[in-house]
This record gives sequence, structure tokens and C-alpha cells, in this order.
Amino acid sequence: MRESEGGVASELGALTGAHATGDRAPNARDAVRALRSSQIREVANAGFGVKDVLPFWFGESDQVTPRFIRDAASRALSEGATFYTHNLGIAPLREALAGYVGKLHGATRSSEVAVTSAGINALMLAAQLVVGAGDRVVAVTPLWPNLVEIPKILGATVETVSLTYTASGWTLDLDRLLDALTPGTRMLLVNSPNNPTGWVMTSEQQKTVLDRCRDHGIWLVADEVYERLYFGNDAKVAPSFLDLASRDERVIAVNSFSKAWLMTGWRLGWIVAPERMMEDLGKLVEYNTSCAPSFVQLAGVAAVTDGEAFTRSLVTDLRASRDHLVAALEQIPGVDVRAPTGSMYLFFKLPGAHRSLELCKVLVREAGLGLAPGSAFGPEGEGFVRWCYACDQARLDAGVRRLRAFLEAHPAA
Repeated sequence: MRESEGGVASELGALTGAHATGDRAPNARDAVRALRSSQIREVANAGFGVKDVLPFWFGESDQVTPRFIRDAASRALSEGATFYTHNLGIAPLREALAGYVGKLHGATRSSEVAVTSAGINALMLAAQLVVGAGDRVVAVTPLWPNLVEIPKILGATVETVSLTYTASGWTLDLDRLLDALTPGTRMLLVNSPNNPTGWVMTSEQQKTVLDRCRDHGIWLVADEVYERLYFGNDAKVAPSFLDLASRDERVIAVNSFSKAWLMTGWRLGWIVAPERMMEDLGKLVEYNTSCAPSFVQLAGVAAVTDGEAFTRSLVTDLRASRDHLVAALEQIPGVDVRAPTGSMYLFFKLPGAHRSLELCKVLVREAGLGLAPGSAFGPEGEGFVRWCYACDQARLDAGVRRLRAFLEAHPAA
């Protein structure tokens, strides 16, 4: 190579990143680089290589998916259900979901239901459908971090309205939320029953908020993934915006198969939205995932049509586990805990939790106890930790013993 050619090659190498430095270094765009990483995963990663860790950090049960659902998937696979499907889901599943939602919340047509590749995919699709760069989004927090970060990926700004921890548990200052719902707001995010706190929005609060959103033309995205994990008033489902809104309003309800049917690893969810939005929603599904796997969708049909008895039994077990864990934690000095109305978590105060990420990492290393740090759910969650109680009570007892021993050994934690 001649000297002049070497100079050109060197310049090309710099431009293509072979020797990139400074402004030419390969980086993701600023909005992505600014996203916060999952502190739950950070704690879980700290547990790799630690023997005999009791993991209560993720939001899933220690039970496998029920056999009747697994068998349905096996049959579907053996019969060759491995091809693409309609972007919005197979007709049997959309029809089954419309019937399921209708029984819980009033008449719903299959044309108002879209199947997604997991609940988190449904949340992303809902945001992509209505939010763009520069839009203003309001979210009720503490909140699973994914919900707060999704609008930021799209270039939107997110303002949070925090719940308050009181003697009766987590409560909403409704006036603060209403004040935040200004005419310039594009979307409101509400997760009820809430992850991590277990707080449940009342029907009266939902009606007031819905009226404000109607007044200002605000899209309301309701994450109702935990709606069946509800312990109030002997009802089989938590209050829902779908109980109050007609199906042609600016209300999008997101749900998942992960919690009520223990299908976390299957990655299957759904959206209820105005029918007029479905054509555009189908485009977004195409450009995100094309469709959910057909054999997984057929397993979903089995869950929806044959899973009611299982779900009710699951809720009974979760209520018992909640009460059992609350009673045990109340006996530990320094722990401040309240029994939540819904979800599958306790979000409680713990000595040392003012630096909850560091505390949870130490708990993993020294006590073999895996909890989620409150700071993972926003600055409003600092001072708290989250414990998923969807497991055998003997395992809960073992975790409580480890926590008690740790706090006794670290009185100033």
C-alpha cells in the first residue's frame, strides 16, 4: 500500500469506529443512555455465585405454570402451531379474552382486544401508540421502573406523583394527582394493584381521575396486570377503569398472563383499546414482534377458558402467604410493614434501607436473602424494600429467620 493510501485507510478506520475516540466513539442515543438500569437485576446479579440464596426479588411465583396450560402448549406444538399469526393475535384467543374481560368489566368485543408478546410489550406498544417526543406523561409512583422509563425512550418527559406511606399503608393524594393532570398532559400511567406497594385505586378515585382525563383529552393507560391478585371486599377482581369507561374512549388497559396464571416465562399479554386504534396498533406489533408465538397463544386460550378455578385458588394462597409474612415481620424490631390490598409484594421499611440498593446487596452476600431495593422503584421508594411472597410459607419463614439474624448482627444497619 502506498503512503497516501495508508492515510486514507487510517481516516476510514477512524470514521468506522476502528479507532474511535471522543465524539466519534460509538454510543447509543442520549435518551437511551440516560435510562436507569434495573436495580432489581443489579441485586440479582450480585447473587450469582452465592450459595443457597433465597430469592424474593423478582415478581413471580415459585410454582411452575399449571399443567393444563403446559399440556395445551405441548399439543399445539405437536400439531405444528409454529407459524406466524395475525398481528393482533389468533381469533380464538381474542374471542376468549373478550369474553373474559366482559365477565369482569362489561361488554368487550374481540375487535377491541390485541394479543401481545408479554405485558411489558403491551405497555411499550400502548406508549408508542399515543406518545411522541416532547410529550408530557404523568405516572403514579413508586412504580415498576419499566413504566417510567418507556415514555423516555420515545422522547417524552415523565412527571411523577408519589403515593404516601401512612399508618394505614400507601395512600394517594388525589388532589395532587388532579393538579398534575394539566391540559398539556398527553398520557397518565396508573398501575393498580400497584407494583411494588400493593396499593389499589378505589372506584371513586378512578371515576374522578377519568373525568379529569376526559376534560383535558388525556390518554389513560392502566396497567392492570395484578387485577386478579386482589384481597379486598371478597371481590374476584380489583376496581378497573374498564368498569367506568366505554370502549371508544381514550383508555388503554394493559394486562398479562404472567401473574394470574403463573406464565411469566411465556411472554404473553393483551391490550384492550378503542377499535379504531387497532389498525395502527397492528402496524406497531408488526414492527416490534410481528406476533406472539402461535403455540403460546393456544396455551393462553386454555388459561383463559379453563383457568378460573386455578386463579381463585392462587389468590387464596397468596392472601394466606401475605398474612403469614406480615405477622412474622411484625415480630422483628425496626421493621415497619402494612398488609397491602393487592399484588404479590410487601413494600416495607427496614433499618438501613435509606440506602436500599447497598443494603440489598449486603443481604445477598452476608445473609443469602434476596430482596428488591426500594430505590429501584424511584426515589419515592428509598427507605423501603420489596419482598415477593408468592412462594411456600416454609421458604418465607426461612427468609424471615435470615433477616432477623442479619439485623441482630448489624444493629446499626
